Amino acid sequence: MTALLERRAPTIHGDGEQSRDFTYVEDVAELCVKAARAAGAGGKLFNAGNGNRYTLNHVWSLLQGFEGIRIDPVYSPPRKGDVRDSQADTTAVRDLGHNPRFSLEDGLRRTLEWYRAQQR
Repeated sequence: MTALLERRAPTIHGDGEQSRDFTYVEDVAELCVKAARAAGAGGKLFNAGNGNRYTLNHVWSLLQGFEGIRIDPVYSPPRKGDVRDSQADTTAVRDLGHNPRFSLEDGLRRTLEWYRAQQR
């Protein structure tokens, strides 16, 4: 986010095709509250996620589109031990009645606005 706002190239470790199940912080917080209040949830594992994987290249492309700019990232060697692809198993959170409210795009926009506000 900082690179985007400063209009400089971000460093992406690897080829950018590694993928993650990005989740907006408010969705994670909401899940934590539901799990804390749920009867019988103690000691159980709940994964926060949206159930989709997005590549880092895709995320960078979206962010550039929000700002109407084009900056090629700098690719560096992959970080040792970094997982290539990950996606949360959200089966258990459905038992709590949890559904993420924020799409990838909504979460990125909100996060970008938070970063923008911190720079003021």
